[in-house]
Amino acid sequence: MYADMVTARRYEERLQEEYLEGKQPAFDISAGPIPGELHLAAGQEAAAVGVCHHLRPSDTVTAPHRPHHVAIAKGVDLKRMTAEIFGRETGLGKGKGGHMHLFDPDVNFACSGIIAQGCPPAAGAALAAKKRNEDAVAVAFLGEGAIDQGGFLESLNFASVHDLPVVFVVEDNDWAISMPKERVTDVEDGSKRADGFDMPGVRVDVDDAVAVYEAAGEAVGRARDRNGPTLLEVQVHRRMGHFMGDPQTYRSDADEEAALARDSIERLERELRDRGVDDAELDEVREHAEARVEEAISWAKEQPHPDPEAAHDDVFVNPASGVTDSEPDFELAEVSGDE
Repeated sequence: MYADMVTARRYEERLQEEYLEGKQPAFDISAGPIPGELHLAAGQEAAAVGVCHHLRPSDTVTAPHRPHHVAIAKGVDLKRMTAEIFGRETGLGKGKGGHMHLFDPDVNFACSGIIAQGCPPAAGAALAAKKRNEDAVAVAFLGEGAIDQGGFLESLNFASVHDLPVVFVVEDNDWAISMPKERVTDVEDGSKRADGFDMPGVRVDVDDAVAVYEAAGEAVGRARDRNGPTLLEVQVHRRMGHFMGDPQTYRSDADEEAALARDSIERLERELRDRGVDDAELDEVREHAEARVEEAISWAKEQPHPDPEAAHDDVFVNPASGVTDSEPDFELAEVSGDE
C-alpha cells in the first residue's frame, strides 16, 4: 500500500509540473503538453489503496474525475494511462479520452467526468457477477459532493433491492468543487445515506490507510460472500485545487495548511517504522516509485499523436455529411405534411 501511495503522490506532482508547462504566466488551458483540465487527488491516496488492495483484476472499479490514485491502486497500466493523459495514440483510449475518461479492460477499471456517473455501471457489473454466479465484486468511488446525485441514490436503491456485491466508497475531502460540504449536503456523515437503503454504512474519520483497509476488508468480504452492498465514507484531504489553475480564492489559508499537515503517507510511514521497517527500506520504495513514474512520463512523451483521420474511429455515430467521400448505403425517405 505504501508503494502505491508514494507512486500516486509522485505521479501527480510530476503531472502538475508537466501540465503547467507553457500555461503561465497567463493561464492558458489549451497550451502545454497536457491540454484541457487536470484534476489531481494528492491527499486522497489512503482511500484508494485501502480499498483496492482487497480486489482482484476481475473485480470492477469505477472512479470519478479525480482518478489517478485509484487507477494506480487497481493496477492500471501506468505507461498507457500516462500516454492517454498526454493525448497520445498508444494511450488507453488512443489519446481521445484524456485523464477523466480512462478505461483499462485488463483490470476492469473505468472513470468519468460526470458526477456520480460510475455508480450505475458498478451496480450493473455487480448484477452481472451475481447472475453469472461469480464471486467478483464491484466498487464505485465518488466524492462527497456526489452523494446528492440521483445516479448515486438510485444505485444505492438498486443495489439494496437486488442484494448486489457492490461497495460505494465516498472520498470526503470537505469541498464539493468550491463549496464546503455543509453548504450543499444535509448530512455531516455521508455514510448515513445508507440508512435509507437498508445497507451497512461505515465512516473512517481519518485518512489512515490501515484503518481504511480494515473497514474495506469487511465491506468487500461481505460483497464477495454475497451478503449485499455497503456504503463506506473515508475522510481525506485535498492538497491541491479542484483543478490545476484553480486559484482557490474560496478557501482559507488555514484550511489549506490543515490539509497539508494531514499527510496519509507520513502517517503510514510512522506505522511502518513502528512495525520494524527501517528508513533504508522506505527510501528504496520511494526511489523505485520515482523511477517508475519518470519512466512512464518519458515513454508517454515519446509516443506519437493520433492521426487526425482517426477522429471518427471507435465512435457510435457516422461522420457528419461531407467528412468522407463514401456514399451512405441507405436512402432517406421523403417526408411530407405532418409526418
